[in-house]
Order: sequence, then C-alpha cells, then structure tokens
Amino acid sequence: MLLLKRQRRLRSNKWSINLFRENNISASDFILPIFLTDGKNQKQEIKSMPNVHRYSPDNLKQLIDNAIKNGIQAIILFPQTPQDKKDAVGSEALNENNLINKSIREIKKGYNKEIGIITDVALDPYTTHGHDGILKDNSVQNDETVEKLVQQSLLQVTSGADVIAPSDMMDGRIFSIRNALEKNNFKNTLILSYAAKYASGFYGPFRDGVGSTQKEGIDKSSYQLDSANSDDALRQIEGDLKDGADMIMIKPGLTYLDIISQTKDKYNVPIVAYNVSGEYSMIKNGIKNKIFNENILKEIMISFKRAGASAIVSYFAIEYIEKFLNQK
Repeated sequence: MLLLKRQRRLRSNKWSINLFRENNISASDFILPIFLTDGKNQKQEIKSMPNVHRYSPDNLKQLIDNAIKNGIQAIILFPQTPQDKKDAVGSEALNENNLINKSIREIKKGYNKEIGIITDVALDPYTTHGHDGILKDNSVQNDETVEKLVQQSLLQVTSGADVIAPSDMMDGRIFSIRNALEKNNFKNTLILSYAAKYASGFYGPFRDGVGSTQKEGIDKSSYQLDSANSDDALRQIEGDLKDGADMIMIKPGLTYLDIISQTKDKYNVPIVAYNVSGEYSMIKNGIKNKIFNENILKEIMISFKRAGASAIVSYFAIEYIEKFLNQK
C-alpha cells in the first residue's frame, strides 16, 4: 500500500514522541491544598481522603518543606473550624487570630516569599448551617455576605496572604474585595476568583476535611452554577475579570474541561483547574483496588493542561511529582 502521509511515523520512537509532545506538566504547575486544624502537633487522618491529613499550624513544616523541595510554588489553605466557634453568621471568619490567620502568619514567619500562600474566602467553614453566606429565611443573603467577605479578605491579607481566593459565588464580591484592597494599600494582592464553581456532588470529601457536613443534603444551587450551563459560567467569568480578578478557578476540573477550554479560547487569562476531593478519592480508591493503573494520573493531569489550565490544585500534587517528574 502506497501512503505518502503516515501519522504513526511521529509516534514510532520514544524520543520523537517526547520531542513533539504538545503539552507538558512541570512541578511548578501544581498548587498544594492543605487542611488546617486547631491544636498543637496535630496530624489528623481524613477518612474519606486516603493519605490526606489536617495539620495544626505548628506542624506544617515537614509538609511545606517537602512541597518546596518538589518544586511546588504555592499552597492553598482550608481551615477546620472547631464546632464551638461556629455560629449562624460565621463570626469566627472575622477573628484576626482564627485558625487560618494564625497559620498564614506561622508560614510567613518560616518561609517569607519561598512559597505563595493562597487563602479561601467564604463563610461555610465558619457557619453552623454550612452555607457559604449569611442565611435568612432559608435564603443566602448576597449583599450582607459580601460585606463579611471583604472584612475576611482584609484580615487574611494583613496576616500575609499573597492571593485571596473567594469561593463563595456571591454576586459583586470581586469588585468589593478589589476595591477594599486598593483602598487599604494592598494593590499587589492577587485575586483568584472561583468564577466557575459548579454545584457538584464531587465536594463531599472536602466538606469532611473542613467539617462543614453538619447539615445533610445542603443545597447550594442558588449560588453555585448549574452543571448543565456553560454560557452562564462564561458570563460569570467575564464579570469577575472586569471586576478585578487576576486569575480564574474552575471547579470541579475534571468534569468541566470544556469550561476550561472555552475560557482559555475566549479570555486567554490564567486559569486554575481544581482537581477536587471527590475526583481524588474516586481515583485514589480505584488505584488502590487495582481498578485503575496509577498511570491514569498522567492522563488526568495532562488533560487539564491540554484544555488550557495554567495551574492545577490537586491533592495528588506531591505524589504526582515524586512518581512521574522526579524520576532520573
């Protein structure tokens, strides 16, 4: 058979496959999520997330040292607020000595600018009902919530946060936070907006990690995006960019690769894909039970990059780097 064009020729050698690979993963593409807990010398197992733990602020050194050694450039912090410090309006979020603010200061004291600190801005870790905002008549109040989010952001930045990441999905919060940062001389603080955060069933293990599962069947569909919609996500993203967001988070990542791709094509801005807790636990258990080969991780991570993500938040970050990037 005479064929002038044989596509397989470029795939016939390992060196040619590597040479002409269109997308690559590096250690600097990863953001490591870290769960925090109160107390001293704490490292607590999270049962729904194998090999993921909560750490007390004084016990973060080994984990962060390992992240830096492996080339990770940034971490993102999530607090497990003690139950006795929660209330209906999330008052603990505005405590300058709360768990996340203490942790930021502890990390900055030990590492200064060696690694970037991203902090979650939302009320769900602090409320008894588990919603991301103030609840009134069974409805989350947008404007009252935004006022608290602004104060929460300023406290975190004052403590040393490098990037503020509002995950609440309230309307107008990016504009209000950016305005407050400018007025308070935090002009260089970055905002990573969860502009496309979908109402997803993949968040269960995360809620276990931060202890926000106390109200079963909590419905966040009035403020998180409908999984059937992409145009709605793009409108949300465009609005947040106009309001001063520097980067866009798309969450979950794996089931919304199309949104990553559309966002990259339309806006060409830095995009962070969140390889969320449910994706992690499903894949981790699949590998453990030999349903999947661990090489599936390479396939998943490169899919984020291929779709257009600039960075990936993943609980697999250190494991992936050690298994696939640090091999000699």
